[in-house]
Amino acid sequence: MIQVKTSSLSSGEFNRGVFATRDIKKGELIHEAPVIPYPNEDHEFIEKTILADYVFEYGANHTAVLLGYGSLFNHSYTPNAIYEINFNQHTFDFYAYTEIKAGEEILINYNGDVDCNDPLWFCETDENEGESAK
Repeated sequence: MIQVKTSSLSSGEFNRGVFATRDIKKGELIHEAPVIPYPNEDHEFIEKTILADYVFEYGANHTAVLLGYGSLFNHSYTPNAIYEINFNQHTFDFYAYTEIKAGEEILINYNGDVDCNDPLWFCETDENEGESAK
């Protein structure tokens, strides 16, 4: 259903993104990404590594490294996918927010809420549509 390919939206060294290999229906589960959580007070160590750009908030007291394709989805303020944290299963579950066509890049809003337009932590301005930390 999904694959990692070169993305024109990613400005990092590897320029990767997650793409649909077939049409995906609105509301369909795209990916369940297992997490490796760690206490927020340990984040100072992660901040010294490239992983700092790939982790997600995981509740009030933890941050998490997402496995699978979880940390490879690029950002958009008009995303076609959303994610929900499944604390019982320790996964981030990614769902199609809109219909997604085969070949289309799957994008999430890094702010967590689909309609949140707050500037991202790695950009100095709010002109970051389609930009990524990757």
